[in-house]
Amino acid sequence: MAKILFSREEMTELNIKTLNRRGIQVTDIAEIAFNQQSRYTKDIVFNDCVESVLKILSFRDVFHHIQLFAEIDRLAEENKLEGPIGDILRADLGLFGIDELVGLDIASLYGTIGQTNFGDIDVNKPGLVNTLNEGGKKEGVCHTFMDDIVGAIAAAASTRIAQMYNEDKAHENPNVTNISIYDL
Repeated sequence: MAKILFSREEMTELNIKTLNRRGIQVTDIAEIAFNQQSRYTKDIVFNDCVESVLKILSFRDVFHHIQLFAEIDRLAEENKLEGPIGDILRADLGLFGIDELVGLDIASLYGTIGQTNFGDIDVNKPGLVNTLNEGGKKEGVCHTFMDDIVGAIAAAASTRIAQMYNEDKAHENPNVTNISIYDL
């Protein structure tokens, strides 16, 4: 029987490998999160954004999203999806909308602010999101889901950074015990 349950470490590693196969690096996602959150949070540290992306890549729901939708994009590229859905995905039809639902679901891990951050990224398409979106318009390439997944992970990481930094400010009171970055 094939393995179907994975530890957080295994899911993170498998997600990184899947993203890498699609031309996506963790640092590219972290850069989007950094640029988004640095507009609101002073003294943001890039490594915190990388850690936030890695944390999000360890979540089971995100693992399932990445694995499923990377495979759907790949199948669309290889013309292995029959009927109109293959054509719709290859064209990245603006009226399709399921890709944005996937993004909103991932971003919602960090509440309405995560979803708002995803909306900002989805509309403005910074960095790798734009590269994937534009690259997906080329013959034989489909990034219908990947551009939104990358944007959603960046949005969630950006929101997580805001929460971490605000948690640190809340703990400036010496009567409150600090928590670890991994508790958020």
